[in-house]
Amino acid sequence: MAGNGQRVGYVRVSTMEQNDQRQHELLNASGPIDLFFEDKISGRTRATRPGLAECMTYVRDGDELVVSSIDRLARSLADLRALVDELTAKGVTVTFLHEHLSFSKNSSDPRADLMLGILGSFAEFERAIIRERQAEGIALAKKAGKYKGRKRALTPDQVAEAKERVAAGESKASIARDFGITRPTLYRALDD
Repeated sequence: MAGNGQRVGYVRVSTMEQNDQRQHELLNASGPIDLFFEDKISGRTRATRPGLAECMTYVRDGDELVVSSIDRLARSLADLRALVDELTAKGVTVTFLHEHLSFSKNSSDPRADLMLGILGSFAEFERAIIRERQAEGIALAKKAGKYKGRKRALTPDQVAEAKERVAAGESKASIARDFGITRPTLYRALDD
């Protein structure tokens, strides 16, 4: 555990259907957590994970960031290593409960670093296999005529309205907020 700082928990689920309760229970069972940060429907990048961004800004020297497992913090080995390095450079201890690994600024354990690399690689590999299986399933569903693709974020009428509002000089950020979509989604709709 970290020195005199706070114990901060980070929880991530990829879809709204996934339940974050198991992660919360595991973190709470490890000891008192002062504050939780959470991402639901998380994307691949930090920019699309506001809970992680807020957590990274919040934690400071002496704090401990507690995460249920490596794959909840990062989806790629490069991102995992960068996050752990950034946090420990700030003086934050990073603890992964499932793997029984802990990283801090003042301790160097070559075995823990090796395990982080190995387990991070496995998490990245597992994610790639899931994407591959998903693509195969979609291809089979398309072949059978059962796959229609993702539902469009905006109707044709909403796209027309958005184009009119952009032409009138309104900011794309405010238009995206009004429609409850991200700016990249709006940009794609405007380009179609």
